[in-house]
Amino acid sequence: MTDGIRIRHTMIRVADLERSVAFYTMMLGMTEMRRRESADRGETVAYVGYGANEETTHALEIVQEHAPPTEYVHGNTYGHIALGVPDVQAMSDRLLAAGVRFSIPPQPVREGSPNKLAFCLDPDGYEIELTERR
Repeated sequence: MTDGIRIRHTMIRVADLERSVAFYTMMLGMTEMRRRESADRGETVAYVGYGANEETTHALEIVQEHAPPTEYVHGNTYGHIALGVPDVQAMSDRLLAAGVRFSIPPQPVREGSPNKLAFCLDPDGYEIELTERR
């Protein structure tokens, strides 16, 4: 019943598409898979992720509306984007040096655990969990 079904992408709205694409590609090492502009929908969209395209891997769809509201509100139901990384401390150090803000600094998942996590913020304040599993 689920053959051929998969998650293609997750969408977030951002204030500045170029700033967000730069963050996800330069800071987190994603690739910009493709971009499209839709005059009918009044938006420009970029897909980023760790792969060639959103047909073969899960992507993050970043949307900038041409006539956005005065303020985006994340609401109280948004959680975070989670990335598995080989070394949370090293990645966090690099991000901190580049001025990226953290809501939770690098730390063990729980006392005595070899697994680590950290939460950084993208330019629009979306939380990104960095996880390291040992």
